[in-house]
Amino acid sequence: MAGVLMVYPGHKHNMDYILDFTDTEQKLVSTLLLKRYGKISPLHLADSELQLSADSRELTSCPTLYWTERGAQFVVCKVTNNRYRCQFFYSDAEHYGTGRDEYSSLDECVLTLLQVQADHEQQLSNISSGATAANIQEEYLGPLVI
Repeated sequence: MAGVLMVYPGHKHNMDYILDFTDTEQKLVSTLLLKRYGKISPLHLADSELQLSADSRELTSCPTLYWTERGAQFVVCKVTNNRYRCQFFYSDAEHYGTGRDEYSSLDECVLTLLQVQADHEQQLSNISSGATAANIQEEYLGPLVI
């Protein structure tokens, strides 16, 4: 995700041209989270200030969906009415992306984010269990660190 991410829970953005997440979009994400975790994961509406263009230092307030699960925090930001950015993080110093800047499909964005985080979680559990690269079947280089 290019640029700076600052999340403001509960803040309302003042940009009319980027519509808030609709009820349908929120239900889609909630359904995907229910399938992934087997329980309801509360979604929170927030705003994020993003640098939408690499050639501009201007920050734009974007509607954001935020949730936490398994020690990770997740954000999906709506950067236009049909474009999304996402990342997950554990701390201010530990942010991860999916390797793709933007998505035109909300479900693809969320599914990819969940898969990358699950892969990262699996990699961490292999490391903490003492598994070596020889024990891990597939080559995995981990998520893109932002």
